Amino acid sequence: MEKQTKSACETCSHYNAEGLKKLGVNTESFDFVVALAGNPNTGKSTVFNALTGLRQHTGNWPGKTVARAEGAFEYNAQKYKLVDLPGTYSLLSTSEDEEVARDFILFGKPTLTVIVVDASRLERNLNLVLQILEITDHAILCLNLMDEAKRNHIEVDARILAKDLGIPVVATSARFKEGIPELLKTISDLANRKITCKPHKIKNIPKNIEKAVEELSTSIKKEYPTIANSRWLAFRLLEGDKQVIEGLRTGKFV
Repeated sequence: MEKQTKSACETCSHYNAEGLKKLGVNTESFDFVVALAGNPNTGKSTVFNALTGLRQHTGNWPGKTVARAEGAFEYNAQKYKLVDLPGTYSLLSTSEDEEVARDFILFGKPTLTVIVVDASRLERNLNLVLQILEITDHAILCLNLMDEAKRNHIEVDARILAKDLGIPVVATSARFKEGIPELLKTISDLANRKITCKPHKIKNIPKNIEKAVEELSTSIKKEYPTIANSRWLAFRLLEGDKQVIEGLRTGKFV
């Protein structure tokens, strides 16, 4: 009888198998799960197609009218499931799209999240980037549409941006497959923890707010020991996020 081994995702501490199962994601036979996030009109779907080719299928998120696309790819003999999240400008759950994206990153805890941004309109994309980095330490910035940025004489230094954000940054023009090999390698390196992220976090928080966040975070962890990112949830509670309040009350986030 052959010894059965679990996939990397089933055994690694940063992966929430039960959370993904609740979200309707089947991870059987995959080593890693990668989320693909970004604003609308950043070429995210083109990046998805460039990574997965024809190995993809579509459907809806459980209990939602929001479309979901899943795909797969292999790299260095390891299998990756890629989940294309709805295009959103925020994770503040004011719409179904935002709720789906937030829940997947926060409670599904994928191996890593690739955040696709438009290099020619970088500033307007950073709000979502910074929100995601408040939730997860495992992220890659895909600086897409570099061809359009160059055509508009916009220069973006990926190395400086990586230093400022504290995460890997890969420049791509997905429609021409430019930068995709580097993106695949970076995904592999981060998935296997060959590189470490130290993402930008909110700093200079007033002492009274910091104290309230710490107290709330401690209470949340005490009440729900297995909950994901109690600090982020504490911030949302202080801001009166009705979705988070209801989620904690009903046990949705556990």
